[in-house]
Amino acid sequence: MANTANLGLPLVMEAQAQKHVTVNAALARLDAVCKTTLLSVTQTTPPVSAVDGAAYGVPQGASGVWAAEVGKLAVFDNGGWVYVTPAAGWRGWVADQGVPVLHDGQGWVAHAVAVSPNGAASLMQVIEVDVPVGTGASVTTAAIIPARSVVLGVTGIVTSAVSGACSSWRLGVPGGSGQYGTGLGLGLGSWVEGLSGQPQAFYADTPLLIEAEGGSFAVGNLRLAVHLMRLQVPRV
Repeated sequence: MANTANLGLPLVMEAQAQKHVTVNAALARLDAVCKTTLLSVTQTTPPVSAVDGAAYGVPQGASGVWAAEVGKLAVFDNGGWVYVTPAAGWRGWVADQGVPVLHDGQGWVAHAVAVSPNGAASLMQVIEVDVPVGTGASVTTAAIIPARSVVLGVTGIVTSAVSGACSSWRLGVPGGSGQYGTGLGLGLGSWVEGLSGQPQAFYADTPLLIEAEGGSFAVGNLRLAVHLMRLQVPRV
């Protein structure tokens, strides 16, 4: 049976019986690969049960019926698996990681906005954390800014009102107090949109620094997001 050139959709042949079977198979593939949501690109074992339309990127080391389909999309349809070969430039969303991906011709690259023929990539990422504000004059987060990244800015919002003896708060990094905002509000919904001014390169894993202004913290919660760019080197 002939297939279309790009998506491998089965074509109805002249005088073919049961034409609806071929048409429905083509529609099922279209439904899976257009606006692609991949449940996983790291799961190596086919799920015991799946619903029609469930799609997975088959990784290296796959087993069972996926063993011979590495690099393809496995789409569950009508009780079995059908396989689609992705092409460079296809985009998708990986549900179990919550990240966008771009196919570079050999595999899926997370957070990529552009890739070269040999896998060099520009990666754009937003790293979001919820930060409880406890008693004290400052809070230092975990090292959420990854090494060798360029930070474009940091945004945030107060998800539970900040209280204490302070009049406001500031947001920065160690050695850069208030770099991403000063005089910030304490009430629920108060927000910060802190630009780096010039893109800021970080060469080591780095935390965010939250400091009370005019006193100290007692309680509260913040949701902070680091907007950054990273580079990926090409393959050999």
